[in-house]
Amino acid sequence: MTSETPAHPRLTVQVVLRWGDMDAYGHVNNVQYHRLLEEARIRAFGEWFHASGGDSMLRSGVLLARQEIEFLEQLTYRPEPIDIEMWVTQLGGASWDMGYEIRDGDALYARAESTLVAFDLASQGPRKLTSDERAALTAALGEPVAMRRRR
Repeated sequence: MTSETPAHPRLTVQVVLRWGDMDAYGHVNNVQYHRLLEEARIRAFGEWFHASGGDSMLRSGVLLARQEIEFLEQLTYRPEPIDIEMWVTQLGGASWDMGYEIRDGDALYARAESTLVAFDLASQGPRKLTSDERAALTAALGEPVAMRRRR
């Protein structure tokens, strides 16, 4: 499968597959996609929030509230990394949605979307995004994920 060149900024990171990601059917297990997205998301935070220390969002608190994955092609283990493209699809007061495409060149293995919430560790509740966080996320804002069921 292929997709058109995006009209909005996407951050692409390479993530290495692990031998243990495969299941008995010889492809990357669907549960492992969540780990791949987490790895990519943590790197995105470092890139997007670098002005405030990179891991500032992780130190101040962030929760994964929702994650949806649409599997498109089977991904089999190989030593070469896969590309995960990420961007922001929606921005709220304390939360934002992130879009993802897991791909290798023209092959598109999965699309996903996550809802993340800025979290105050001390009060154990959501917190508003800071102006710096909002600016960083706005710079990565793009179109919604093109999930098949939403078309």
